[in-house]
Amino acid sequence: MKKMLLTVFMFLIVSNSLWFQVAAFQEGNAYQVQHSETQLKPALEITIPELVLYAYDHNPEILAAKQAWKSISEKYGIVTGYPDPEISVTYFPKPIETRVGPQDWNATISQVVPFPGKLSKAGEIAQVEAQIAKLNLDTAVRNITTLISQSYYELFYVQEARKIAQQNANLFDTLIKYSETAFAQNRNFFFDVVPLRSDIAQLSYDIILLDEQELSEIANLNALLNRPPDAPLGKTQNVEIRPLLYSLNELYEISSKNHEEIRVAQAEIKKAEAQADLAGYENLPEFKVGFFYAGIGEPDVNEYIRDEKEDAYGVQLGMSIPLWFGKNTSRTAEAKASVQKAKAMKSNVVNQTYTQIRTLYLKVANAERLITLYKDKMLPQALESVEKAETLFKQGQGNFSDFVKAQKALHNFELSLARAHADYGINLTELEQVVGVTLTD
Repeated sequence: MKKMLLTVFMFLIVSNSLWFQVAAFQEGNAYQVQHSETQLKPALEITIPELVLYAYDHNPEILAAKQAWKSISEKYGIVTGYPDPEISVTYFPKPIETRVGPQDWNATISQVVPFPGKLSKAGEIAQVEAQIAKLNLDTAVRNITTLISQSYYELFYVQEARKIAQQNANLFDTLIKYSETAFAQNRNFFFDVVPLRSDIAQLSYDIILLDEQELSEIANLNALLNRPPDAPLGKTQNVEIRPLLYSLNELYEISSKNHEEIRVAQAEIKKAEAQADLAGYENLPEFKVGFFYAGIGEPDVNEYIRDEKEDAYGVQLGMSIPLWFGKNTSRTAEAKASVQKAKAMKSNVVNQTYTQIRTLYLKVANAERLITLYKDKMLPQALESVEKAETLFKQGQGNFSDFVKAQKALHNFELSLARAHADYGINLTELEQVVGVTLTD
């Protein structure tokens, strides 16, 4: 009977521990993400979405954030499980004599039971920490997306600028060949051709610099994708201009609900509040239950003794005494201070976010205005000036240098338009990162 009681008691303790391990395993699996790895296939053109999808599976910063999220998610099963039970066995070389015989050995098994509600509060903190880790993963993805987009738009500008420079170099080369024929008839062409040769040399140098910048941007993109620096990438696509769907005040409101840093700051407040509640549980006692068993040997006396050689057993109950009130008070005060600190940090993050939104909003609007200005006004006027200068030159009413100057002005406006397109894409990407949502249709 006594051995059966001991076996049942130990079974209850072990099964209770296993139940918590299974629960922890199931809870940890709830945070795992199934995602098929993306491959970047060779193509004539590259797009930002396919680069971002590839980076999600290969960028080291994102991969590290994924593993950090997975690691922290496993913490729930640790903090919500009961402490491991303790078992101790004592053997007496010189048995202790008792009324029913010598006590040869004894064994004790015990289990600490935290105050009701303490483990669930610790689990709540672990869940908030997992939520913060997930937000950190989202932040890493959005940061890498922004860096990819910035590099992509810079690559777009470099490729456009090189195309424009090459077109002008080809045009000026054609004009040089034409002027060599015309030089025999009109010596004034000599003074027009000399600056043109200098312009061709400058354009050739610009093309070399742009080639180097393209290789640099490709290496930067490949680094973000965790690919070799010289791995080939296709041509970028034109930057589409789409108006913003929200006003500045609406962006403030949207960011307060979607910006990862603000959401992390809010989660930190929730975590600090849960820790303050847990600090209150630390001031409460913990309980201890156990089972004691003592092995009794053969008594040294000859007369009959009632219950002789009967092994002894008993149930143990205990509790901790939170006696040191100063330590408990300090623990609670520290937790409350952490709550106030977290609230102040959130206010600081919100203020910084709003400042970034306003600055980037104005940059996007300015880039959009420049695109409209160059595309609808300056470029048409420059094209018209080139056509007029060419017509007058062919009719003998204008000179060669006027036509070249008009073409150079057109070249500068084309470069400015490409730069405005790139700046629009860069600033819009940064604004979407800060706000936390897509801002165009």
